[in-house]
Amino acid sequence: MTVDGDSRRAAGTPSAEEYRALLKQITQEAHANELKWQRTLERQMDLLRADTLPDLLNFLTAGLKKSFDLESVRLVLEDSNHEVQHLLQASGARLEDFPRVTFVEALGHLTHQLADLQRPWLGAFVAFNHAPIFPAEETLKTIALLPLLRQRRVAGVLCFGSADPDRFNHRLGSSFLAHLAGMASICLENACNRERVLKSGLSDYLTGWHNRRYLESRLKEEISRARRSGGDVACLMIDIDYFKAINDSCGHAGGDQVLREVATRIETMIRASDAAIRFGGDEFLLLLPEAALDGAVKRAERIRKALLEPIVLPAGRDRMVTLSIGVASIRVARTAQDLQALADRLLAEADAALYRAKADGRDCVRTVAVGDTV
Repeated sequence: MTVDGDSRRAAGTPSAEEYRALLKQITQEAHANELKWQRTLERQMDLLRADTLPDLLNFLTAGLKKSFDLESVRLVLEDSNHEVQHLLQASGARLEDFPRVTFVEALGHLTHQLADLQRPWLGAFVAFNHAPIFPAEETLKTIALLPLLRQRRVAGVLCFGSADPDRFNHRLGSSFLAHLAGMASICLENACNRERVLKSGLSDYLTGWHNRRYLESRLKEEISRARRSGGDVACLMIDIDYFKAINDSCGHAGGDQVLREVATRIETMIRASDAAIRFGGDEFLLLLPEAALDGAVKRAERIRKALLEPIVLPAGRDRMVTLSIGVASIRVARTAQDLQALADRLLAEADAALYRAKADGRDCVRTVAVGDTV
């Protein structure tokens, strides 16, 4: 007994042509999946090759936009303490060089959809919800939001936008995108850690100046050098007047900008041989080798006057900032033995002079001459 084609179709059995079409479809899908994995692996290698935090951020935005032929790629990072921004600036980069990266205090402040995102979300672009993520992107039809998870918490979101209405939709598998997001999360954390190691070891990540750990070794070195020549070492302790009021009125971002601008203006007044240290909070310290008291005082006055021009803060606000500066100087005798005691005394005298400047009304320079030490 034979069954003709009409009978097979009636019985639900595919024809040879339908088998061939199904096989072709499966082969095409397998090939497409293989290409996706290949592109994903290539992107992973590119991620791993990004040596610095600026390089990584550029790849995650401009690089992926080009690689995946998308209309828009944005990166939103939760940076409530401004640490990532500080690390970028300490590396010599400018925040304005990363227009596709948005830093927010909390992801939910940008749009509520980002707050608890635990897996990739694919779907239609809805201006009401997604315009804060993709500003001025009027051609987008579908988007993919890829959470960057850190200890099961969303630390950022990688956002893809396409003008193709079929590019990203909820019916598509998202395993490729989830894998890419996982690699991006790891690379971002590693890049930040590298920057922390580079900067936190001997440098302050906000201003790029040296930190107190560096001061400990440098101060002993300069006193030892002064002992060989019987020369001088001077110290300027600098404090921003009423800095807490600046933070209260301008916010921490405004306070950070004041700190950076003060450091920048001071840098124009120092020599290559001087050591500039962020001593802590709103206090700075300058170590001046081969500088007697008179010269150090003149330098301090020039630094104080460098703040006579207001500092421009966001939204065009001007802020007058003044400095109190304490100056101490020490001449190290060739017969000096206890260099640590000399270092401690120099810092103590500069600190005492700074408190005297504050007590005398701030916005002034006060001195303490340590004198000859044997």
